[in-house]
Amino acid sequence: MSLIPSLSSNPDHPGRQYALGQELRVSVLTAAEETEGRHDVTDSFMLAGAATPLHAHTRYEERLWVSAGLLTVWAGDEKVTLRSGDFYTIPLRVPHAIAAGPDGARALNISTPAGFAEVIARTATPLHLFTEATALDVELFNAVAEEMGDLLLGPPGSTPADLAPKPPGTI
Repeated sequence: MSLIPSLSSNPDHPGRQYALGQELRVSVLTAAEETEGRHDVTDSFMLAGAATPLHAHTRYEERLWVSAGLLTVWAGDEKVTLRSGDFYTIPLRVPHAIAAGPDGARALNISTPAGFAEVIARTATPLHLFTEATALDVELFNAVAEEMGDLLLGPPGSTPADLAPKPPGTI
C-alpha cells in the first residue's frame, strides 16, 4: 500500500502542496499567517527509506504525529521508532534526523512557533509542477533554512552520534 498522496491530497488548498525533491510531499494545512505565527501544521509523506539531513532548529520546536507507516527519529541521545498513532517532540537546538520505514511514512508536523511550513513554501516545488525529474535545489534550501535558524549538521543518513567527538586514535 502506498502512503504517498495523489495530487488531490489537499483539495481545499491545492496551492499549498509541495514536493521537496523526490523524497518528500508536503501539504501545508495551517500557515503562520493563520495563527499569528504561533504554529504551523503540515501533512508530510516520506518515500520508503527517505531520510532528512542531520539538523537542528534554533527558532521552533518540531512535533511529529505519525498517521501511517514508520518513522525512525534520532534526536540527541535518543533513537525512537514511531508507528501510526505515535507522537514525538523534538526540542529546540537538539540535533536530529528522521528516516522513513520500508513502506514510507505519513505524519503531521507541528512547528511552534511557526517555521517549517515557510521553509517548505519557499524551497519546495509546487506539487502541480512536480515530475520524475524534479530535484531539490540544495543551495536555495540551505540558504532559506539558515535564514530560518536551521543548522544543517550532516548529510542524509547521518545521526547525532556522528557529532560526538571520537576518542584519540580512532577513526
